[in-house]
Amino acid sequence: MENTQIQNIEKKLSPLREKLIQHELYKNINTTYDLRVFMQHHVYAVWDFMSLAKFLQQQLTCIKVPWVPVKDTATARMINEIVWGEETDIDRHGNPVSHFEMYLQAMKSAGANLSPITDFIDHVQGGLDPLAVARALDVDESIYKFLQYTFQVIDKGELHRVAAAFTWGREDLIPDMFTSIVKDINSRERERLDDFVYYLERHIELDADEHGPMAMKMIENLCGNDEQKWEDCLDAAYKALETRLVLWDGILESTAAKVS
Repeated sequence: MENTQIQNIEKKLSPLREKLIQHELYKNINTTYDLRVFMQHHVYAVWDFMSLAKFLQQQLTCIKVPWVPVKDTATARMINEIVWGEETDIDRHGNPVSHFEMYLQAMKSAGANLSPITDFIDHVQGGLDPLAVARALDVDESIYKFLQYTFQVIDKGELHRVAAAFTWGREDLIPDMFTSIVKDINSRERERLDDFVYYLERHIELDADEHGPMAMKMIENLCGNDEQKWEDCLDAAYKALETRLVLWDGILESTAAKVS
């Protein structure tokens, strides 16, 4: 039976989630070009999701030497399993790959421009602050605001808030109808979008069947009977959805303007 606190949060988030699921953006993706624009923006959300996951893994498991046992092994197991699936999944050819790299391959197959995101990653790998890099590379303002919230909640360092942003700001906000749209385009473009269809189906499958329930249980373990923590989770989740709405609005504006 679902936790009543989680039910309460989901009820309060429902109107904002509905706005996202019914967003005009989906109706505006009618061509491969539109899809490329979507991917060139959305890839940053695919990337920063892993920073939330890794923060949780760092805090909930022991990844230092010498190793010592953690207090909550159940929660540690859950985040390890989630990271395992997200960081080292199997692509449609049977190769181990992260979902981010799977997404980059889908972008390449679709003919999207990878230069902005690969330049971004190169600078971050060089040790630069992600937000400073985003500003320097002049990413779309909607992308910057999305990244800004992610790293604000990480920098705040409160596990339950990070877990809430991670859990309710996930990629399951891409509805099944979007997969149908992509498949319709795919039927006309043949193999160019097969990698993206696989990514969508794989990600939705994992979120619904495995990672989603695990993330909810992780929230329960972190909050327990602490009412303030549950309130914090609602606040963090709501802000995560608000910034997702900003991102969706930004992509819609770009597709409408036909600027990639």
